[in-house]
Amino acid sequence: MEFKSFLIKYAEIGVKGKNRYRFEDALITQMKYALAPVGEFEIRKESGRIFADALEEYDYDEAVDALRRVFGISGICPIVVEEEKDFDHIQKVVCDYVEERYEDLTFTFKVQVRRADKRYPMKSMEVAALLGEKLLERFEPQGLHVDVHQPDVMLTVEIRDMVYIYSDEIPGPGGMPVGTGGKAMLLLSGGIDSPVAGYMISKRGVRIEATYFHAPPYTSERAKQKVVDLAKQIARYTGPITLHVVNFTDIQMAIYEKCPHDELTIIMRRYMMKIAEHFARESGCLALVTGESIGQVASQTMQSLYVTNEVCEMPVFRPCIGMDKQDIISISEKIGTYETSILPYEDCCTIFVAKHPVTKPRLDVIQKSEKKLADCIDELMQTALETEEVIRIQAH
Repeated sequence: MEFKSFLIKYAEIGVKGKNRYRFEDALITQMKYALAPVGEFEIRKESGRIFADALEEYDYDEAVDALRRVFGISGICPIVVEEEKDFDHIQKVVCDYVEERYEDLTFTFKVQVRRADKRYPMKSMEVAALLGEKLLERFEPQGLHVDVHQPDVMLTVEIRDMVYIYSDEIPGPGGMPVGTGGKAMLLLSGGIDSPVAGYMISKRGVRIEATYFHAPPYTSERAKQKVVDLAKQIARYTGPITLHVVNFTDIQMAIYEKCPHDELTIIMRRYMMKIAEHFARESGCLALVTGESIGQVASQTMQSLYVTNEVCEMPVFRPCIGMDKQDIISISEKIGTYETSILPYEDCCTIFVAKHPVTKPRLDVIQKSEKKLADCIDELMQTALETEEVIRIQAH
């Protein structure tokens, strides 16, 4: 069965009151971005509903996949649209829809009618009852039965400026449209966790940029390309991403040469946060985002997170903070980043990790160790900021 239109349902947006139009407009913007590679669609609003009408031939599966990546959508309903609202015509179209949509008619159903056009001469319950009778008359011998409590199929007819008929609701990702929750800077590595963190914060409407710390020759161009590929995969959900690539080698070498080796990871993380916060301020971001989870590694104990946070003035959001590794892996598999994340190209953190890193660092001790960098760190930081590479990431 060919569908030319989709009815898009949303959940949280519906409780936004007078500001709801802003969220609807942001959702439409994201839908246009997601559907652009699929074909030309007209997207319109009408009384708490959003419709996407295909203006040319398109691939149905690709369209559904694209819409399932748009935050803010709770349901995607492929619909049949009829301009004629005469009841006899509606009856015929509904029966034809059921016959064409379902090869096997041995199921239970319920008809649900929503009469948004209050000028329509028949009440919703009356229309639903008459359509149910007509369907039974035509298809009961083939196994169709009514169940108003737990039907296998909920057949919905909405009478608006036109008549909309549908019986499928494909789940969307939920959340809030990207762009309605401000902007944040994601510290993106080549691992499993940070792409998931980017996905999760974007699901709450936050637009993201990303910072990646590259350490040639200790990390290869393949490691950098891996992060670019991860950013492209995240961008399928978040929209375009600006990726800041920072050459971190000289800073890491200075830390390695001058600071205690069991404190390497903590001190490196502190300078990463400083650099990411610099780019965040330049880009108008309001927070940093990391993929850290309490206790997962030595640098993610409560004490380590406290010491790392001390260098930041911006809030640091950690969407994965209470999740275990399998929870994070499950999300990475769902969003398509897992297979890329596990490619064996090391990032700069894993190259310089100590054999026995400190798990309960003290802030005063770390600050004392950092004083050993006083003769060089300002210049190295400035060079790192001035030599950033900016990559504009598109999902398609």
